[in-house]
Amino acid sequence: MKESAIVYHSLEPVFDSMSSILILGTMPSTASREAGFYYSHPQNRFWLVMSAVFNEPLPYTTEQKTKLVLSHGIALWDVLASCEIRGSEDSSIKKPVANDLAKFVTETGIRKIYTTGEKADTLYRKLCRQSTGIDAIPLPSTSPANRGRYPLNTLIEIYTTLRQGA
Repeated sequence: MKESAIVYHSLEPVFDSMSSILILGTMPSTASREAGFYYSHPQNRFWLVMSAVFNEPLPYTTEQKTKLVLSHGIALWDVLASCEIRGSEDSSIKKPVANDLAKFVTETGIRKIYTTGEKADTLYRKLCRQSTGIDAIPLPSTSPANRGRYPLNTLIEIYTTLRQGA
C-alpha cells in the first residue's frame, strides 16, 4: 500500500475569456501531474467522453485537449490546492485545502460549475460553495476506478448536459 503524502496542485487552470462553464476535479492524479495536464491517465475516459459529447475528434496532445474544451466555453481546474493523499485515491484525502475558486469565478465570468466525482462534489460543497455562490452540478467520475459503475455510453449520456452551456 502506498504511503500518504502532501500533494500540491501543480497545474494551471485552463480557461479563456469565453469560458462560462467550469469543470472541477478533486486533485490531479499522479499521471496527470507527471504529464502536466488534466485527465492524463491513459485509462481515464474524460477525453473520450468530451470528444463524443461535442462530436469532435479525440484529442491526443495538450494543445488539442485545450482547444476542445475552450472551443465549447469550458474551463478546467480542481477543487483542491493541496491535500494529503495516497497515490491518486480520492477516498484517502485528508487535510484538504481549497483553491481560491471564488476569486477565479469572479475574474473569469464562470456562470456554471460541474464537479467530476463524488469526492470533488463533496469537497466543493464543503469548502467552496458558500464563497462562489454557485451550486455545482455533480457528474460521475471518468476515472478508471469508476468503470464498473459507469460504462462509457452512460458517461457520454450524462455529460451531454454540458452542451446546454451556461
